[in-house]
Amino acid sequence: MKKDERIVSWMDSHRDELLEDLKTVCRVDSVSGEAVEGAPYGPGPKKAMETAMAMCQGYGFAVANQGDRVMTADMGPEAPLLDVLAHLDVVGPGDGWDTDPFEPVVEPDGYIYGRGVADDKGGAIAALYAMRCVKELGLPVNGRCRLILGTDEENGSSDVAYYYGKVKPAPHTFTPDSQFPVCNAEKGFYRLRFQKSWGSETALPRVAKLHGGFRVNVVPGQAYAVMAGMEKDALLAAAAPLAEEIGASVQAEKVNGGVKLTVVAKGCHAAEPETGNNANTALIKVLCGLPLAECGSTEALHILNKLLPHGDYYGKALGIAQEDGVTGKLTCSFTQIDFTGTELAGLCDCRVPVCANEANCKAVADRTMGAAGFETEGKMIPPHYTPAEGDFIKTLNASYEAYSGHQGGCYSMGGGTYVHDVPGGVAFGVVMPGEDVRMHGANERIKVEDLVTAAKIFAQAIADICGK
Repeated sequence: MKKDERIVSWMDSHRDELLEDLKTVCRVDSVSGEAVEGAPYGPGPKKAMETAMAMCQGYGFAVANQGDRVMTADMGPEAPLLDVLAHLDVVGPGDGWDTDPFEPVVEPDGYIYGRGVADDKGGAIAALYAMRCVKELGLPVNGRCRLILGTDEENGSSDVAYYYGKVKPAPHTFTPDSQFPVCNAEKGFYRLRFQKSWGSETALPRVAKLHGGFRVNVVPGQAYAVMAGMEKDALLAAAAPLAEEIGASVQAEKVNGGVKLTVVAKGCHAAEPETGNNANTALIKVLCGLPLAECGSTEALHILNKLLPHGDYYGKALGIAQEDGVTGKLTCSFTQIDFTGTELAGLCDCRVPVCANEANCKAVADRTMGAAGFETEGKMIPPHYTPAEGDFIKTLNASYEAYSGHQGGCYSMGGGTYVHDVPGGVAFGVVMPGEDVRMHGANERIKVEDLVTAAKIFAQAIADICGK
């Protein structure tokens, strides 16, 4: 496929407008908030949706508010052919920004900075300008292209569940909420919760309290235990070499009830546990190397050290390790643990490949943990897979290759995208391969040239899919 010079010329001439519209939606703090009447995800996401609706309507698209959760903008005849699914909600800004996260700015390095410029307001605006380009150039459209902008992607995608509970998906769907080229396979999810309880304890030394983790999908970089019956200096002397062996470090301070021992390791996303150093499993390994009294808490920690050992990223000890040629290995991340004296509770975030099912994953984990005296609960969310051989993916890749100059193709991921539950859906852009857009971190950014190129790619894809 060759570039359509009409698309190139139109998009280049509208570059400044695209950036101004992106700045407009990014100025809206659309972090999810408390539900109020007419705003199920809080005032911020609702304002972002209203801002985008006015923008789309101003460009001549037929818009609709879908239950204050999703907005739609339509182009072309009524018969649906393509849904483009993006989101307007964002994660909180956090600390460490060099600029105001809600006042986007283009810097001399060629990037635009601000919360949401990459995830996913940049993708939403690129898709809007792609539709605008096709419409204003008068390219033939024989079926409907619908831009669907949701407001709850960062907190579970209940917006999409609501929308597709009422509206049938188009034959083809892509979301510009990932990287190019095409993500056609996403692992499923298995969230394993487990707990074990016992009576009050007095034996010394023992663990009196333990805590690690703050989000189900984040491997923690720190975890701590309050130790009863141990002196600070002796505890540090015993724990430090144990932590050093596994690439972690320890800190200790006196607190009410004993000495607080903190293990410092390296956090990461739960979908890629091998890129970090899990503080939860590191802490348990260190604790199991200390001379603790024989009691219920000590026994429980030794069981976890055996079934969820430090460095076992793939669930081998639990008996659920498996892989396939499409989505690779199952990953198992022990992301949260709490112990308050008589009960220990934990949570594992497992990303499961296409070959995984209830029988070879959930049932095995339940059986293994149950045999060790733990109660379990949790459900599996199936993987998502769209075969790469279809015309839809071929069309997307052809457009990507023509305007980016890069080789197309398909890839899989451990995380889920907005199309995880949409049959036949894929993720397509908006980030170019190898780009660090600092997603969910400080100084989120996207290269302006890449954003404009993505809009060209989307315009060609829309024209080809909806013009047939």
